[in-house]
Amino acid sequence: MMFDHKLLEPINNFLRCSTPDKWIEEACKPENLSVILRDHLLCELKASQSAVFLLNRYVLTDAAKQQLKELVEPYELFAYKRIGSLATLKGKSNISKSIKSKDGCIYGQDMIDKMVLLIREELHHFYQVLEIIEGQGLEYRPITASRYAKGMIKHVRTFEPEALIDKLIIGAFIEARSCERFAKLAPHLAPEIGKFYISLLRSEARHYQDYLELAQQISEKPIEERIEFFAQQEALLITSDDSEFRFHSGSPNLK
Repeated sequence: MMFDHKLLEPINNFLRCSTPDKWIEEACKPENLSVILRDHLLCELKASQSAVFLLNRYVLTDAAKQQLKELVEPYELFAYKRIGSLATLKGKSNISKSIKSKDGCIYGQDMIDKMVLLIREELHHFYQVLEIIEGQGLEYRPITASRYAKGMIKHVRTFEPEALIDKLIIGAFIEARSCERFAKLAPHLAPEIGKFYISLLRSEARHYQDYLELAQQISEKPIEERIEFFAQQEALLITSDDSEFRFHSGSPNLK
């Protein structure tokens, strides 16, 4: 499976470590394919939910909030309550009307434009992962989240706009790590799954850049210090022993 390795250069420079070989070895075990795919599906949903949360918290009117709620809800119902199917989710990631920022938010429309595109793409990826799950003859069941996102969110500052800046930087690391792992995993999976993971690289790489651009736009000073702080936290979560195996888990130490 060929792809432009230059696409990954900024990702690898941004991250402070590579995925441990032990994680790749665990991910390659046939019995873990279901875990990888189910957790990946939920990660796509959580990425869209996180973007919706940021938009709701900082920039949206009440009417726009309802519009995004209606967009994401069918995916949440399937993921958590098993309500719906591939057929009912088909084409649901489209938004019929443009979404506008509330008055007086200078970064609002740029944030909306970037995050709505991200939400639509993540929900479409959710659908594609579900297609693969069913195509592999696997059963979808919800799966508990890894420690990864919570391990970074606990370091978010409690005052604004610094809290928003930190959340955006964390979003960038999550997207960058996803991109790195897709590329690492792809050669070891069945060709149709590997090809799909390669197809995700460009959008994930853009998502991480969009998060960083928004963070710097909102901050009154350079954000490099906070990037470095979260880079260290992220690397620790990825390289330290982890008792659970998930898409974003650390080095497997499974008992």
